[in-house]
Amino acid sequence: MREHEFEPAPRGRSGKRRFDDDDPQFLKRARHQTPVAFDTNADTDTPSTGDAWSTWDDAVHGPLPRPSWVVTDLAAVDVELGILKTGKEADVFLVRRGIPDTDRSCLLAAKRYREPEHRMFHRDAGYLEGRRMRRSRENRAMAGRTAFGRQLIAGQWAAAEFDALSRLWEVATSYGAISVPYPIQLRGTELMLEFIGDAEEGLAAPRLAQLRPSPVETKALWDQLMDALTVLARAGLAHGDLSPYNLLVHADRLVVIDLPQVVDVVANPNGPALLARDVKNVTTWFAARGLVHDPNEVTRRLLDEAGVR
Repeated sequence: MREHEFEPAPRGRSGKRRFDDDDPQFLKRARHQTPVAFDTNADTDTPSTGDAWSTWDDAVHGPLPRPSWVVTDLAAVDVELGILKTGKEADVFLVRRGIPDTDRSCLLAAKRYREPEHRMFHRDAGYLEGRRMRRSRENRAMAGRTAFGRQLIAGQWAAAEFDALSRLWEVATSYGAISVPYPIQLRGTELMLEFIGDAEEGLAAPRLAQLRPSPVETKALWDQLMDALTVLARAGLAHGDLSPYNLLVHADRLVVIDLPQVVDVVANPNGPALLARDVKNVTTWFAARGLVHDPNEVTRRLLDEAGVR
């Protein structure tokens, strides 16, 4: 597994929703759960119920120390419970990974990037600047949006999100100040992430955009957000697509999600502009709830943290 290290950056129109157009009705699963059982007469390559064996063994794993609730046993089975969220580049499914005939299980959010022909690539170019493959053939394919190039881009989005979450999880473990889902594994263009929400009911935590917090709660959420953005800036990063629709609130904790488009604010020439857009999106939401901040001043402070003058 790749080692992830956090180092502060060197000093130096048309009917679409306001922030993004993901489907807000993201919990669409049925309330029943499929039991897992074994049939001794069945093909041992698959569980008898038709669910898949755990893919843990042939995936890239998240950072250590690993949370104790993560099920890593090779005898575990993944049971798909339904869809949590649809999006432009990926869909997120609710999965229960457990060991049959035991109470050992955990809920996961499986984020699956779509096949190239079913994805929207209109936003890719600005985010991918600064990211380069080693071989010029691959760079040309990505620039030309060939079928091969689109597959490379899909893989880059998944790998970038896994890398960012792994890095930020280690930061959170050591220093706090930012909360992200634990990245359990990466396999191709599928990410298995910690499920954020009510594990008993299988209900995902609400997005910030869905809440109507009190003034005290609003201030607490703003402080958490500024701490999180400062951590990102010190790592030389910007979320790149931040809005109240990709911030979850669970147990009074603000959780940053959806990081495939994370950008290096130094290497990517679009980085400062994307950071400014992130700040404008969230300050607009908070201003509508009575907490007004100058987005330009916030952006300048974060760019200074990133070492960008």
